Amino acid sequence: MMGVFNKYVWVWSLLICLSKITAYHKIYPHHPLHLQRTIDEGDVDPHIYRTGYHFQPKKNWINDPNAPMYYKGFYHLFYQYNPKGAVWGNIVWAHSVSKDMVNWVHLEPAIEPSEPFDKYGCWSGSATVYPGDKPVLYYTGIIKEKPAPGYQVQAYAIPANHSDPYLRKWIKPADNPIIKPTSENVSAFRDPTTAWYNNGHWKFVVGSRHNHRGIAYLYRSRDLITWVKAKHPFHSKKDTGMWECPDFYPVSSRGTHGLDTSALGNHVKYVFKNSLEVTRYEYYTLGRYDLVKDRYIPDNSSVDGWGGLRYDYGNFYASKSFYDPIQKRRIVWGWANESSTSEEDIAKGWAGIQLIPRKVWLDHSGKQLLQWPICELEKLRCQKTQLHNVKVHKGEIIEIKEITAVQADIDVIFSFSSLDKAEWYEEEWGEFPQHDLGKSICGVRGATVQGGLGPFGFLTLASHKLEEYTPVFFRIFKIADNKHKVLLCSDATPSSLNEKEYKPSFGGFVDVDLTEKKLSLRSLIDHSVVESFAEGGKTAITSRVYPTLAVSKNVHLHVFNNGLETITIKRLNAWSMNTAYMN
Repeated sequence: MMGVFNKYVWVWSLLICLSKITAYHKIYPHHPLHLQRTIDEGDVDPHIYRTGYHFQPKKNWINDPNAPMYYKGFYHLFYQYNPKGAVWGNIVWAHSVSKDMVNWVHLEPAIEPSEPFDKYGCWSGSATVYPGDKPVLYYTGIIKEKPAPGYQVQAYAIPANHSDPYLRKWIKPADNPIIKPTSENVSAFRDPTTAWYNNGHWKFVVGSRHNHRGIAYLYRSRDLITWVKAKHPFHSKKDTGMWECPDFYPVSSRGTHGLDTSALGNHVKYVFKNSLEVTRYEYYTLGRYDLVKDRYIPDNSSVDGWGGLRYDYGNFYASKSFYDPIQKRRIVWGWANESSTSEEDIAKGWAGIQLIPRKVWLDHSGKQLLQWPICELEKLRCQKTQLHNVKVHKGEIIEIKEITAVQADIDVIFSFSSLDKAEWYEEEWGEFPQHDLGKSICGVRGATVQGGLGPFGFLTLASHKLEEYTPVFFRIFKIADNKHKVLLCSDATPSSLNEKEYKPSFGGFVDVDLTEKKLSLRSLIDHSVVESFAEGGKTAITSRVYPTLAVSKNVHLHVFNNGLETITIKRLNAWSMNTAYMN
């Protein structure tokens, strides 16, 4: 195995490009963004949508990143996988290992249905590495197909050989399942979290619902064998529906370093995250942990419900975090499903990707998390182009050349001289669903709708004549004489001429001080996915797109401004990205 890793490091080194520092660009004044063309069936090779540096197996369906962890020199990723096709079903725990969370080697599945307690599926869960370097995988087993989506219990697996750093073989002890539902909803009782320790007990929570109330049930154990349910839920909230893939972990209020899941102290806040089955979005709150009552209590400043804070305001679900003891950081990993049809997924032969792992830490305000792609990703950067102090006037589009636009990383700082031209925030938007307000506004204020201060940003995955493009952009609204709202949009609506695709316009607000009159934006572009991060990771949005013209070598990347206020590109760095090793 080590020889395999040495091989991919050598191959990667061989592919390194000489960095080209250029400032070449082309300006298209007043370029129309809406050109039309029809597309015939079968025009596009589905293999062109495979990503170059995002995690995905060679074929078939994947979903939740169950249990990332670090063990004996390797990062391990366990994830939900269908070995029999490109649609959900036949779920096992697939397993891959890496030295850097960028280049991966796929191993045989770690857990497969084999016992009465997981006969119909091995669903999501978590990994816990106990003292003495003893990893355990907790997961949800399906013992019966009814009631739909299945009768759920909690089980665990342990390594067959702790000295094997690749953890190729796992066994299911005879005392499984360790938790059976009693009064809980048997068809909504799943996804045990990573365990933590305090007050003489190891603890984890399991997601559930009662009617429309989302619930996280707490279980405790002294010996890791007998798990006892607490008398009261760890946390719950009415009208939120099923809580899938719950996650609970501490963050430091001092600095960007991460904390072990069992960490305690005066300078610690806590994060509680849920994936909402009803909305297919996630939300998190920040709060405190009552160690006496064993309850999580959100801060008053954290919205606890559908309108709460999100890691990502786009295609991002079933995330799982882990503590990296080597780099002393907390990493969050999310899944993005396809926005294509099931028939198209079957034709492609695969469905689903894992998004780039993100380091997360507490913002200095204490009111939200920040997140940023892990630094290891930068090893894949290749050809580079730069711009400095370039003005972009109303209606102008600047093409960013000298890089491979279909597989790129672009990072920019925009500035503007005044906020006076910002358009007023519309009162009628108060009628939009408040839990998805940003998305709704982006849907009516797209890149083609001229504004005052914005829209400005990127046109990613763009075809030659802009028949197709995925814009990622800012709009700044005035809500009072000296108060403004900043909105980030990632709009898949014009991304493809294929009318079968789901092409939503995603949006999220950015909590930023505009005193210095500048905004930063970074986008990771990878064939069929665009991950974007505003203001150092205050707001993130992921879009999945499937162009028909803007593919392979026929992809362009632009900076644009469709607002009255002139925008300045203070600094722009853009790189081609090498392809990660996936074997």
